[in-house]
Amino acid sequence: MVRTPLTPEERERGERLGRLLREARGDRSMADVAAEAGVSAETLRKIETGRAPTPAFFTVAALAGVLGLSMDGLMARCAPAVV
Repeated sequence: MVRTPLTPEERERGERLGRLLREARGDRSMADVAAEAGVSAETLRKIETGRAPTPAFFTVAALAGVLGLSMDGLMARCAPAVV
């Protein structure tokens, strides 16, 4: 299966999501948060660093739940800025 290349906007949105999750994680270890969310630490690492700019919805929802973030809030903060 061939994936279409991501647009610069999609990459930027993924980087914003990663930063938000990293900030919300604070001092908690990546391994602890990932385990609580039911994902691998490597998956969380890829999302936080922007190497997985389009993570699955349920992965983001699980991480948001563990980190006390609302999906609506994440969506609003990751959406491109309207100029």
